[in-house]
Amino acid sequence: MAYPTQWEADVVLRDGTPMHIRPIRPDDGDALQRLHLGQSEQSVYFRFFAPIGRLSDKDIHRFTHVDHHSRVALVLTEGPEIRAVGRFDVVSQGVAEVAFYVADTEHGRGLGSVLLEHLAAAGREQGVHTFLADVLPANARMVRIFTDAGYDVTQEYDDGILTVRFSIEETERSWRVMAERERHAEALSMRTVLAATSLLLVRLGPDGGEGDILARAAARSVLTSTFAGPVHLVGLEGLVGLEGLVGPDVRRYGALGDVTEPVELAVVAGPGDDVIDAVDDLARLGVRSVVVLSHGFGEEGPDGMTRQRHLLRRTREAGVRLVGPASYGVVGEGEAGRYDVTLFDDDTPADLPAGVGLFCQSGPGGRALRFSADRRGLPVASFLSAGLRADVSGNDTMQFWSVHEPTAVGAIYLESMGNPRKFSRIARRLSTSKPLVAVVSGQTGQVSPPGHAVRTSAQPQRVLTEMLRQAGVVRAHSLAEMVDAAGLLLAQPLPGGPRTAVVSSSAALAALVADVGAASGLTITGRPVTLSPFAGAAEYTEALTALTARDDWDAVVVAHAPPVGGTDPAVGAAIARAAAADPRTWVASANGLHGLTPELTADGECVPSMTTVEEAVGALAGAVRHATWRASAGEPFVDLPGIDPAGARRVLSEPLEQLPAGGRTTLDPATGAELLARYGIEVLPAATVTDADKAVAAAERFGYPVALKTSSEVLRHRADLGGVSMDLSDADDVREAVARLGERTRRILGRDVPLEVQPMAPPGVACVVQAAEDELYGPVVSFGLGGDATELLGDISYRIPPLTARDVSDMVRSVRAAPRLLGHRGLPPVDVAALEDVVARVSMLTDDLPEVAGISLNPVIVGEEGARIAGYTVRVARPVRQDAGRRALPAPQPGRGRHTDAADMEE
Repeated sequence: MAYPTQWEADVVLRDGTPMHIRPIRPDDGDALQRLHLGQSEQSVYFRFFAPIGRLSDKDIHRFTHVDHHSRVALVLTEGPEIRAVGRFDVVSQGVAEVAFYVADTEHGRGLGSVLLEHLAAAGREQGVHTFLADVLPANARMVRIFTDAGYDVTQEYDDGILTVRFSIEETERSWRVMAERERHAEALSMRTVLAATSLLLVRLGPDGGEGDILARAAARSVLTSTFAGPVHLVGLEGLVGLEGLVGPDVRRYGALGDVTEPVELAVVAGPGDDVIDAVDDLARLGVRSVVVLSHGFGEEGPDGMTRQRHLLRRTREAGVRLVGPASYGVVGEGEAGRYDVTLFDDDTPADLPAGVGLFCQSGPGGRALRFSADRRGLPVASFLSAGLRADVSGNDTMQFWSVHEPTAVGAIYLESMGNPRKFSRIARRLSTSKPLVAVVSGQTGQVSPPGHAVRTSAQPQRVLTEMLRQAGVVRAHSLAEMVDAAGLLLAQPLPGGPRTAVVSSSAALAALVADVGAASGLTITGRPVTLSPFAGAAEYTEALTALTARDDWDAVVVAHAPPVGGTDPAVGAAIARAAAADPRTWVASANGLHGLTPELTADGECVPSMTTVEEAVGALAGAVRHATWRASAGEPFVDLPGIDPAGARRVLSEPLEQLPAGGRTTLDPATGAELLARYGIEVLPAATVTDADKAVAAAERFGYPVALKTSSEVLRHRADLGGVSMDLSDADDVREAVARLGERTRRILGRDVPLEVQPMAPPGVACVVQAAEDELYGPVVSFGLGGDATELLGDISYRIPPLTARDVSDMVRSVRAAPRLLGHRGLPPVDVAALEDVVARVSMLTDDLPEVAGISLNPVIVGEEGARIAGYTVRVARPVRQDAGRRALPAPQPGRGRHTDAADMEE
């Protein structure tokens, strides 16, 4: 097997620092020897069961020369040094013996668990389903690596050796363990970005250049913030108008080489090559994160993208996280206080108890987002602009928000998305505890701005919509809508349900609120409370007191539009007092008030106000949808009996071995049926025939009645075009149908094609269940009812595995034609549970097996009892999935699609 470059990755360790993992190479002998010679006697004995002073040349050759198939070895490296080795050797079909060797200096950083994840992923790719290891009983650390990974481990003790054995097939428990470790490590790696205790601002390049302008703007922001930690300024002399703000914690230097004190976060601006050259000096100072404000990288075409990849490699080798390039800056708060290192003037109070976390990508997006939040009075707990998103992304930022108490609501503005599958996984977890609002810019959700290296997708835009909904994300369609929704979710409790009361100073306005609310999925309860356009504070107090005494509503929309002037402060205070005394959700559209305002605040509680009633109702509807989603969040993923991933991989091994690089093929019917059967998906038998005699023989073997259909993809599902004949009850019917289908196919296709004979399924509703391995999204499952109308009208639902039982149920019921399944116009309902079982099994198969490029079950005939699969196609290819059950940072390697010189940057 050729050197598997797809196994190379950068990972974040338990302590938040990055390290590189890759397959071992023949030239690693010296580094491996250095690792061994630095080990204690106990570590050597635990690994080799004997004292070995120095590895022999024969051992070095054996350890460094592997075939990457039956013998696999991965190393974790830091510069030229190997810090840990993990390997497996196949000892029988599907079973491999695994071993680890971690440097004594690295214990406690999680290197062993990272190696196990990546070895297991490589093993599954090579057809291995079980790992075993011989361990000395005293080596408790090694045993914990296996048991803590979430696998079901068995142990046998014999002759002083403990043999540990476990299946490496992913389970929900192992997946959640990996995700939790990933969350902990990535959140910790972001601490020096968003909770730093010391700052370094570096200006590179000539006076008056981009670096000079950006660095000075960032310096002005940080020197006017309340940060009390040390601030080191390099090349930033004469900050006009700020001399009096420069206190004893600010140190000035003429050059980066003059700095000697350790620093956590560096902010750099200047020419691209100068920025790259500065990385080594930053690493020397112990910098763990760097924000690059300046341009000159991926947005400048192939040369700029090469420069961007070089910058990412240099920072990774130095163990530094990279924000940018072309970042608008960051806002964070650590033990030394709040700091704003952006290009925006910040006036958020220093004693912020809770606020909104903001994430965006480009500089213009960052400026617009900060301005929108500032205009609405939203307190900003954290802010990060990823720029060209070479490394740190929205996923990393969400991981930090999950452990950052001041960030109560997340608002994320995406201009592109590189790894939706990982985004969905992280967003789903975050949304269970903190609301998350998102905007994906553009109309399709698949825009790729210059410098953003992302994969492309063949899936429709609705996949993105369903992915966000499935993850509990409140999707907004504009930046203003996102910030309004975030303000409501920050200031008010989640609605207890959709029942909504309306209070207004205008009957016409109240009617508009009711109409928009009903269209948005809200349930308008009771008659709207309508006051005079000139009603004052006393009238509002009386009306709202009566309203709060009612128990028939979960949220209220107050629409106040006086005909003259703005909202009377006394009226605003009356609304605020009523809301502060009530535990339900309040939102307003009060003339002249926008966002979180003092006029609508009482006892520390604020009623958010939007410019229009449509905006207020839209924000409330989003909050209701999120609350409904959260009520069922945390449900386990579907885990059905009769699943055999290892057996499925054995079925796929031969077809995959015959595939050239980049190739794909369709499995023959027998192999496809065997693969589906490994996941409990049974298909109706079929026989391919070429003449009437063979068709009759097949029909008699199956038993009448039978169906006869052409094997042509154009006609095989088209009874209306004469491609299918059903309910053939005897040999004469079969012969007549063979003649009729033969004539029909010759007329339409111009040639004879084989025919298929199949037992008739009981009457039912024809459905289509499909799945595809998409380069961007990973596995995508779709569902719809059979027929042209479904395809032409796009009545298809989509989900991204893994799925919960509720996901599956919603998927089946969300198509507009679902009433046909549930008993339409007096017809009996069909066996929806059997249909859901098929959908769930397809989702598990595609989630487990990235080698399956596509599945089409068409038709799935759902009767009153059971579901029969009368047609199926399975396509396979070499896996290219980004998020495959192992931790990995975005990879600095050539990209795909139109960005052929770009890096495959994960979102």
